[in-house]
Amino acid sequence: MAPDERTLLVPDGLEGERVDAAIARLFGVSRTKAADLAAAGHVSLNHRPAVKSDRVSAGDLLEVALPRAEDSPTLAVIAEPVPGMTIVHDDDDIVVVDKPVGVAAHPSVGWTGPTVLGGLAAAGYRISTSGASERQGVVSRLDVGTSGLMVVCKSERAYSVLKRAFKHRTVDKTYHALVQGLPDPLVGTIDAPIGRHPGADYKFAVLDSGRNAVTHYEVVEAFRHASLLEIHLETGRTHQIRVHFAALHHPCCGDLIYGADPTLAARLGLERQWLHASGLGFEHPTRHEWVTYSSPFPADLQHALDVISTG
Repeated sequence: MAPDERTLLVPDGLEGERVDAAIARLFGVSRTKAADLAAAGHVSLNHRPAVKSDRVSAGDLLEVALPRAEDSPTLAVIAEPVPGMTIVHDDDDIVVVDKPVGVAAHPSVGWTGPTVLGGLAAAGYRISTSGASERQGVVSRLDVGTSGLMVVCKSERAYSVLKRAFKHRTVDKTYHALVQGLPDPLVGTIDAPIGRHPGADYKFAVLDSGRNAVTHYEVVEAFRHASLLEIHLETGRTHQIRVHFAALHHPCCGDLIYGADPTLAARLGLERQWLHASGLGFEHPTRHEWVTYSSPFPADLQHALDVISTG
């Protein structure tokens, strides 16, 4: 099917933006998708082929060949067992899972690995809520590289109530992180907006133009080269904990993307960031009582903690 040809003049508000950023803003696609379109020769600027890093000026003629919806990949939940994923709680309305590292919350473009929803489907769970079919029941996600607790809603009522609870920040989300160095102060709040990194689409950064993000932390134990923190999130931005502590020059141990020391990571045996969603608390959507769930540190994180504690 022929692509959807779009032609428009760049508005004043996008003066100086990169081509991929301008396309993302104008057409509602991701910057990664916009960059792919440019790389495939589907973008021109003033009748000349454009690359993603070109800068646009107000009044420039931008032409983009967007794939039609029928041409876009169809996302679907594939029932596939997820080794290591355990059920912490299950009732008629919700299921709380302990997600292992290397598992996505739900299917997404470009991800071919296991998902929480696929694991639940393979185990016979029925999720029946509104929203995109590949994300049914998911009210809050964890990164592929982050382990720990996630709640998935099985009923429409639960989905509506918990989606609102996450939006209004009435859910208690507790994380533990092993970060390099010793944060000062030992108990504090990081209030710094987060947006997509201007130089790398797969990263995020503290930016004045970003969305508000608030992280509360407390040092639980200090070691020679690192500190174990308990963290409570007030907001839930992508990579929030990783970005906030990297900005303070205390990246999560093992988080090479955000500046962690690879030598220390190797000594600790880490192949991912030391970050775990260890606690979850909220008002049950139908029983209206406060419920809490906890998750122990997985083996790789516990091993790293044992090594760092011996000096």
